[in-house]
Amino acid sequence: MDLGSLKVGSYIMIDGEPCRIVAYDHSKPGKHGSAKARVAAMGVFDGSRHSLVSPVSANVEVPLIDKRNGQVISVSDQTLQIMDLETFEVFETSSVEDEIRDKIRQGGEVEYWKVMERIKIARVKA
Repeated sequence: MDLGSLKVGSYIMIDGEPCRIVAYDHSKPGKHGSAKARVAAMGVFDGSRHSLVSPVSANVEVPLIDKRNGQVISVSDQTLQIMDLETFEVFETSSVEDEIRDKIRQGGEVEYWKVMERIKIARVKA
């Protein structure tokens, strides 16, 4: 996808990390160059700030985010064991934000994101 067609709230790959765009600014083309885009994004998994400056016509990678529902089978100190509600596949993950970790209960339903073979718990369903 070209960089000029992205907007705030879109997802982009920066330095091999899937990120959500939080700020997007572009400059006008100058006498000797093309228009540039400045992108500020937050990492989906690490939560750190990433930035990118590139021509508007440059091609960038956009991650495919698979949003699914699962049921929590077991809760341990660092890891969660989750079963997908469609495929009944069981997997473990440790990527949970602190404010969500307190709400997770055994037998409860969660929404998780699968991005580039990595899994993150996005929210807890009531």
